[in-house]
Amino acid sequence: MNPMFKRSFALLALLAAAGAALAAGADLGQAEKQATNWTAIGMFGAFVAATMFITKWAAAKTRSAADFYTGGGGITGFQNGLAIAGDYMSAASFLGISAAVMASGFDGLIYSIGFLVGWPVVTFLMAERLRNLGKFTFADVAAFRFSQTPIRVFAASGTLVVVAFYLIAQMVGAGQLIKLLFGLEYYIAVIIVGALMMVYVLFGGMTATTWVQIIKACLLLGGASFMAFMVMWNFGFSPEAMFAKAVEIKTGLASAAGKSPEEAAATGFSIMGPGNFVKDPISAISFGMALMFGTAGLPHILMRFFTVPNAKEARKSVLWATTWIGYFYILTFIIGFGAITFVLTNPQFLDAKGGLIGGGNMAAIHLANAVGGNVFLGFISAVAFATILAVVAGLTLSGASAVSHDIYATVIKKGKADSASELKVSRITTIALGIIAVTLGIAFEKQNIAFMVSLAFAIAASANFPVLFMSVLWKGCTTRGAVVGGFLGLISSVVLTVLSASVWEAVLGNAKGSAPFPYTSPALFSMTIGFVGIWLFSVLDNSKRAQIDKAGFLAQQVRSETGIGASGASGH
Repeated sequence: MNPMFKRSFALLALLAAAGAALAAGADLGQAEKQATNWTAIGMFGAFVAATMFITKWAAAKTRSAADFYTGGGGITGFQNGLAIAGDYMSAASFLGISAAVMASGFDGLIYSIGFLVGWPVVTFLMAERLRNLGKFTFADVAAFRFSQTPIRVFAASGTLVVVAFYLIAQMVGAGQLIKLLFGLEYYIAVIIVGALMMVYVLFGGMTATTWVQIIKACLLLGGASFMAFMVMWNFGFSPEAMFAKAVEIKTGLASAAGKSPEEAAATGFSIMGPGNFVKDPISAISFGMALMFGTAGLPHILMRFFTVPNAKEARKSVLWATTWIGYFYILTFIIGFGAITFVLTNPQFLDAKGGLIGGGNMAAIHLANAVGGNVFLGFISAVAFATILAVVAGLTLSGASAVSHDIYATVIKKGKADSASELKVSRITTIALGIIAVTLGIAFEKQNIAFMVSLAFAIAASANFPVLFMSVLWKGCTTRGAVVGGFLGLISSVVLTVLSASVWEAVLGNAKGSAPFPYTSPALFSMTIGFVGIWLFSVLDNSKRAQIDKAGFLAQQVRSETGIGASGASGH
């Protein structure tokens, strides 16, 4: 075995031992902590051991940059579809959407619908073209006919910002889950997750990440199906009965909080209509746009299209991914309403203040306990943790490839970097991203994780998607237009996100109602700025480079549509 790999296993064993000691020694008598769940921890340990074995196997196969980033391009459409579904069914989807439905009812469905309807955009506009034009990262596609250095600097910037926001959500979910199971302090839980994540990516690369995703997707689909089945079985498979019970419980909780009978009834019925979460039409449109178009700009999802041998398999990947993801999102809605009926009124799952033990994101975990007992709780906890680890590994991989492939190999070394040095830079970046993820995960502890991911989607929709869309489909797009417009979309989305209530008030601690940007999501504004910027600066660009950019469109179009010249078979 590789000595470096042996050292990593020793480090991991040390972390596990430290975690167990901390769990055993933690003061579990405090109200907000739950007794250590040894069944869950046993399953949790078994999963980590199994995935470490996969990582060891993958490390032996990871000899080149192509192996590390794309698994050597040898993954089938069906396998890749499951892996994409695994990447997409993140902690935000499983824990965050079910928690949002439990809190807001019908409004939580905006996540499910928004996340899902982005897939037709990917299917019909992106999948085949991406596979035919790209090699390792989405920047390969955007930079096909443009000047390499500026477009890759932009693409790497966009990728790293999206990855950072997305990582926050996963780290928060993982931290709260381990805190709940082990009785650990939140920050210790986040550090353990960060260390595990780095080991997966550092040694296994895309092959390990893909297989962890596939196994996790199967387990998650199975577990969520069982939870939804048990919830519906308790209501005689009648959605009306489940909704009626949920309204009754919400009404009762509002009454107990001191509201008048009329107000309590209105509060109860409000979960069956919009307005609890997205409070105005502008926010609804903006939020929906972020979820829909952000999908087509997520670097870790786009990267998956380079792991299949040809364009035909890329299309098949999206078909399978859409099937699994659509089915899963129906289940999250049932799980969310199930949490209202089984969890909200059960003192076993509530702390002294009436809040959920472990925080609001733990609704699905408590529901697993309610419908399947301790053993099923252990299974779902292990699967949820697997979900987080696998998604975090995919995200870290895309961030690392942005720095090593786009910045180091293409910009700094002008395409002359050898595979070994590129891999070394990638691994250093992985460690840096792990440290950033842990730090931000601790800072954003109280946020709903589905909402945190929606901010990443808004940035992807405002920066990455407009550049990809315009560079592939508009002949008049130039390097200057793509870079300036892309950066305008990126900067405006980040600035408006920071100025919104979710960061300005919830994270930075400013007074309620003081947020300068009044809407839930910046996408409507920042995405428009991105597209208009690309169009305007391309039209005004009369440089010599602009003529080269426009002249290269035909060659790009032929390759993107036919696959002629792409690595692997064209699939036509």
